Amino acid sequence: MSLTAILSEIDGGDDKGVGKLLQKFNIENRHTFAFDHKEEDARIKLCQGLLTVLRRSDHPLCQSTCLETLRILSRDKRVLGPVATKEGILTLAGLARIHVAGHDGEPLEEAQSAEEERVVVEALKCLCNVVFNSVPAQQVGADVKLAEGLCARLPLVSSSHHEVGLFSLRLLFLLSALRSDVRGMLQKEAGAVRLLTDILERTLDVCWVGPYEAAPPKQEALPISSENNELAMEALKALFNITMSDSSDEDNDHQLRLIAGIMRHLLMLKTHTDDKTEEAHSHTINLLSNLPVRCLDVLIDVPVQGGIEMYGGKNMDVVQILLDFMERRIDKGTNYKEGLTPVLSLMTESSRYHREIRRYLKTQVLPPLKDVKERPEIGCTVRNKLVRLMTHVDMAVKQGAAEFLFVLCKESVDNLLKYTGYGNAAGLLMARGLLAGGRGETQYSSDEDSDTEEYKSAKPFINPITGHIELPMPNPMEEMTEEQKEYEAQKLVKMIDELSRKELIRPMGVRKDGTLAPLGEAIHQCSPPPSSDSDSD
Repeated sequence: MSLTAILSEIDGGDDKGVGKLLQKFNIENRHTFAFDHKEEDARIKLCQGLLTVLRRSDHPLCQSTCLETLRILSRDKRVLGPVATKEGILTLAGLARIHVAGHDGEPLEEAQSAEEERVVVEALKCLCNVVFNSVPAQQVGADVKLAEGLCARLPLVSSSHHEVGLFSLRLLFLLSALRSDVRGMLQKEAGAVRLLTDILERTLDVCWVGPYEAAPPKQEALPISSENNELAMEALKALFNITMSDSSDEDNDHQLRLIAGIMRHLLMLKTHTDDKTEEAHSHTINLLSNLPVRCLDVLIDVPVQGGIEMYGGKNMDVVQILLDFMERRIDKGTNYKEGLTPVLSLMTESSRYHREIRRYLKTQVLPPLKDVKERPEIGCTVRNKLVRLMTHVDMAVKQGAAEFLFVLCKESVDNLLKYTGYGNAAGLLMARGLLAGGRGETQYSSDEDSDTEEYKSAKPFINPITGHIELPMPNPMEEMTEEQKEYEAQKLVKMIDELSRKELIRPMGVRKDGTLAPLGEAIHQCSPPPSSDSDSD
């Protein structure tokens, strides 16, 4: 399709002819994401021309066609100059019926026909593309308070105007993700947390039966519809961005505990597919990680109705769901950093703060040891899987798994080594300065763990480095003479000395405070002080 012909029709003012040409262009380029560099100038002129047509035309079909073309063109970052201006953003905001500074769009209720609603949807899609691909557009959006205008629309979000609500939430997500100042405004001035919470209540059919307790879903209840699920996911993503800023204000506790209650309700729900259910759980976990850990008591302070009750009457149904989610993510074996670390972090912090959660997870992840014939990292239990992650190549994954197990052991080095072996735990202990043993800084209850009789009888034979009982190995020096042993020892010393001189290795030791230091320094610190007794033998 020739761009020159379209530009000629635009200059001639024939909107009907323009519409026909644009419809052909849209069909041809519907799936185009890479554009010819040679036509870049023509596409820039076309963007400017489309804005001109949109300002002068009041026919919904012509507007939606122009907006569809503009949406296709907005996939190219290099041609967004005319659109990423105040005039361009105000034009699109007006067509999307968003009230912004400097321009008042018509309220959504006046979009009576399907054609009018299509214009609103296409304008919102264009704004999403332009804001995502253009930094100047992000600045203009902040200047004209585009996010504030979107907040005014949030009470209208429902399945009756599904696409309008969906792309309004998606645009709010993009603005809050890309601009920290917009996040602060949404939280403190626009009341976006409350508005998004209301959307979640409506789309998830939350019925409160207590201050922060939603009525449990009935067994015969249908899964969340795909439309409501889409709206809920976009609301969760936007809420995640907004709650990333400081939420420690006591006045926000009520709202944040409401969110925790809704998140508990969502974790108990099912969607129409297993993949969508896992996606919903993933966004839920991300949002829960942003909430103050004191608010997570809402997850377990629910009466037990046929669920899992342990430790002081607390309901552990949701905690088990989180644990199952974590194990599924480990079993997938991919994308650990984004898919696994959030749930590890959430369970670590909630275990550190809430004793009942820690004790329940300890029984599930680190049950009393009985069989210690295999290495801790070998096997298919949750403990085995987490211990394997303690030596993962990704630092965040390795630290997340080790920290989780450390907290379950009440930050006791001896307990951790019992379940993991010194070799697997060395990285964490070095980072925490605990190579010499001891405990972390967190204070835990005084209840003690009891070892099984099987473990007590096997303990003297366990290799502390590998964490399991090793079969006796043949002694390689058994048939050597004393001269041969001395020769091999001197050979080993020379090899270590050569590697040290070439700085290929650096002998290290452990200081008294449990941190690593060069071997000479460590030996000096650990050597006894000179005797003050002046008597000589």
